[in-house]
Amino acid sequence: MNPRVAEVVRTGLWTNNPGLVQLLGLCPLLAVSTSLVNGLGLGIATTLVLVASNLTVSMIREFVRPEIRIPVFVLVIASFVTAVELAMNAWFHELFRVLGIFIPLIVTNCAIIGRAEAFASREPPGLAALDGLSMGLGFTAVLVTLGAARELIGQGTLFAGAHMMFGERAWALEMQFTDGGFLLALLPPGAFLGLGLMVAAKNYLDARRERRRRTPLAAARPAGEAA
Repeated sequence: MNPRVAEVVRTGLWTNNPGLVQLLGLCPLLAVSTSLVNGLGLGIATTLVLVASNLTVSMIREFVRPEIRIPVFVLVIASFVTAVELAMNAWFHELFRVLGIFIPLIVTNCAIIGRAEAFASREPPGLAALDGLSMGLGFTAVLVTLGAARELIGQGTLFAGAHMMFGERAWALEMQFTDGGFLLALLPPGAFLGLGLMVAAKNYLDARRERRRRTPLAAARPAGEAA
């Protein structure tokens, strides 16, 4: 794989994940992640907007004057959010009603305008679209993981409401593990606790990997060399 492509993918999925590192878009992330399906729905919508807006911004970057770039980027993002909102209302109406105001609020997600300004406006269309896809998938992974954990702990189910996204046959996907759960997981404090644990887990894994990387270097250092 091209090193530049690999770097962009790794940055979006892990190194600079919008939810775990940049800590952007936390309002919808914490509010919507009460179930796996809700998180997946918002994650897919955000990813579509990220890819489309990054690609468009990259394609028009040579024609937009620096003085008006931010309003133009916001207009581009708002256009794609409207398209996604109308599509969800038409084809996934129940899920659209559950997600409510958080679909149009994608316009205000700092992760999207941030990638348009910091990356898409400086890179070719292919890399810009890949960056949007990687960032979107990283954000979706956090939403799905947090949503699944909160749903399982809070109400003892997984894939509750799957029919809203996958059709009536998806009722068979719903799994019931217990008759109830720990209500705190479904409340805002539970969302903060869950996200905090995920951030801590990522930091721990990064630190452990860094220690493992340094260990062979320390072992290979000459005995007389100062530490």
